[in-house]
Amino acid sequence: MSLGPVMLDIAGCAVADDERKRLEHPQVGGVILFTRNYQSPEQLKALIEEIHSIRSPRLVIAVDQEGGRVQRFREQFQPLPAMARLGELYDNDQGLALQNAENFAWIMASELLHYGIDLSFSPVLDIGDSASSVIGDRAFHQDPESVTRLANAWIRGMRKAGMEAVGKHFPGHGSVEGDSHHVTPFDRRNFDDIEVHDLVPFRRVIVTYLTGIMMAHVIYQAVDEYAAGYSIYWIKKVLRSQLRFEGLIFSDDLSMSGAESVGGYTERAQMALQAGCDMLLVCNNPEGVDQVLYSLKGYNNPASQLRMVRMHGKPSAQSDNIFNTEQWQQSVARLAFFNQHKYPSESGDLFE
Repeated sequence: MSLGPVMLDIAGCAVADDERKRLEHPQVGGVILFTRNYQSPEQLKALIEEIHSIRSPRLVIAVDQEGGRVQRFREQFQPLPAMARLGELYDNDQGLALQNAENFAWIMASELLHYGIDLSFSPVLDIGDSASSVIGDRAFHQDPESVTRLANAWIRGMRKAGMEAVGKHFPGHGSVEGDSHHVTPFDRRNFDDIEVHDLVPFRRVIVTYLTGIMMAHVIYQAVDEYAAGYSIYWIKKVLRSQLRFEGLIFSDDLSMSGAESVGGYTERAQMALQAGCDMLLVCNNPEGVDQVLYSLKGYNNPASQLRMVRMHGKPSAQSDNIFNTEQWQQSVARLAFFNQHKYPSESGDLFE
């Protein structure tokens, strides 16, 4: 059975009978985990093994483990800083900031891969702007070039661990005031203004290496009447044709208020797929998931299926014993020092 285009969630720390039936549906391709799905490392490993046993090829398992206020697993996981803290360090010591970004991403990815999780939806490629409270300190920096360099370092760390990166939220959510979790945000700038600012990190990182991109539930009304995740213009013309992105395109969660602009769940799924999304996130609404799955009966996209398989994690041979390695111990010490000091560049020779 191939992987379908829907990534959904589950309610608790184990898979319920009705959820198992849903995960067996041919149009499901992945599972996204939340804080409610985690009690302990042992429970998490058992849950992931249970999910993996349901399908072959196995479902892609993802989580938002960005760091800062967006880190779903905390107890007995390494505390990752908000990305803006790396940006603050970058303004004082670029080299050390880039080393830390790569190092902390390696920690994040290695830890998740150890438990069988394929993806963290990161890095955030949005521009830091005080106008956007939902992005805020999730962004590396307010300067597009600085975001690009830090994001590339973060991706290097993820890939060294064996995890592909998913940049978000295309074409940029950082300059928008509204929170798409609760409203449909509007961006009134023209394309040229967006291109020279918000699009810069996406363009540069795509050229370097990026396997996945998540769309923004934002309507850029001077460019297109539809939110970016439903927009043929943004996905097919800009992202695929102009930026030549060949990886997997995720919708953001179709249950968010920012996704409601085109109608119910069936309309949202159809619009996103027609615009060019490969995988649809549908979270926190089982009835909505069922509506989407029913509407996709017979749907088949071989190109999307190939892109999805690439998202499976590829942990190193030492993954099972990663916490006992010298590299892990040194990396965790570096992270702990960073979390305890405002300016790690004042640390003398600790990291030399």
